[in-house]
Amino acid sequence: MKQPVFIVAAVSSAMSYGVMNLLMAATPLAMQVCGYQFSDAALVLEWHVIGMFAPGFITGHLIKKFGTLQIMGVGVLLNFVCIAVALSGTDVTQFLVALFLLGVGWNFVFTGSTTLSMTAWRPEEKDRGQAAINFCVFATMAFTSFASGALVTTQGWAWLNYGSLIPVALIALSLVWMVWIRKQSN
Repeated sequence: MKQPVFIVAAVSSAMSYGVMNLLMAATPLAMQVCGYQFSDAALVLEWHVIGMFAPGFITGHLIKKFGTLQIMGVGVLLNFVCIAVALSGTDVTQFLVALFLLGVGWNFVFTGSTTLSMTAWRPEEKDRGQAAINFCVFATMAFTSFASGALVTTQGWAWLNYGSLIPVALIALSLVWMVWIRKQSN
């Protein structure tokens, strides 16, 4: 667990899931505050789910072709773009595009984190290693599930997105750290 590769995998998987869950869970509330119908929020969430899982058919191939850290980096970039779109306004289209990008970004970061984590342990350590990462992910998800409604109703949609910049930046910094460590070892 002290290995940088494990730390990066755990931070990236937990933070990517946390940001995705925070923004996804808050979106219907934010859209309701903006006066949109339930059917509008349902459409946005449908496209978010498509963004989360449709890339799964090719993410593994992209990781093999371009590398784990590169695909994770693209996922981080998509998360930043998601936040920028979300901050640009509150039209249904902006919610839809932001949440779709959030889903694709989550897929790239989380799948990459899972792939990266497989290099962090020996076969006899895999159960404990995966359990530790799962604990980080699901503890973060529990926290963001409770926090999303409270934050969006007290701080607003914009501040929820501004706050999401912090964990996305942490993922980006962890990837830069991993690249730096790999360059030092070569």
